[in-house]
Amino acid sequence: MGSPKQLLEVEGKSLIHHTAEIALATDCYPIVLVIGANKAQIAPEIIDLPLTVIDNPMWHEGMASSVKMGLAGIYMTFKNIEAVIMLVCDQPYISVSLLERMIKIYQTKSPRIVACRYGDQIGVPALFDRSLFDELLNLKGDKGAKPVLMNHLDETHLLTFEAGNIDLDTPEEYKRFLDNHR
Repeated sequence: MGSPKQLLEVEGKSLIHHTAEIALATDCYPIVLVIGANKAQIAPEIIDLPLTVIDNPMWHEGMASSVKMGLAGIYMTFKNIEAVIMLVCDQPYISVSLLERMIKIYQTKSPRIVACRYGDQIGVPALFDRSLFDELLNLKGDKGAKPVLMNHLDETHLLTFEAGNIDLDTPEEYKRFLDNHR
C-alpha cells in the first residue's frame, strides 16, 4: 500500500478507528486490538477508544501470531470468556448488525464457529467458541484462524456477508472503493 492500510480513510475515519468503533458498539467485552507493524503510527488513531491494545512484536511471523496475542490479551482481561469474534480492519462494510447477528446465532444455535461467507470464500468476521482456543493458540504462519475454521466446517454456521469480499489490500482496491462512494 505504501502506508499502513489501517490508516486509510473510510467515512471520515481511519479503517482501524472505524472497525474499533463498530466492535465497541456491540455487547462484546473486552475489545482487544492487536497491533504489529507500524504501531507508532497506528496507536494514536485509537487512543481515545476504551479498548485494550496489545503489541505484537512477532507480527513478521504472520497473522497467526496476532491471533495468539489477541487471545492472550483477552484472557488476561477476562478469564471467563465464552467466545471471540475475530475481525480484520480492511473490510470497510462490517457493521454492528452483522456482529450482533453472529452473536445471536451463537447464543441460540450453539455452533462452535459462526463465520461469514462472501462469494466462494469463507472467513472473517468469525466467532470461535472457547472450546477452540487451544487450536487457535497453536496456529502458525500467515493464514490466521482459517485452518481452524476449515477443520471445523461441519460445526460452523455460515452467515452471508456479500460485502465481505471487499477488502482494501491494494491501492487499486482502495481507489475503487473511494470511486464507488463519491
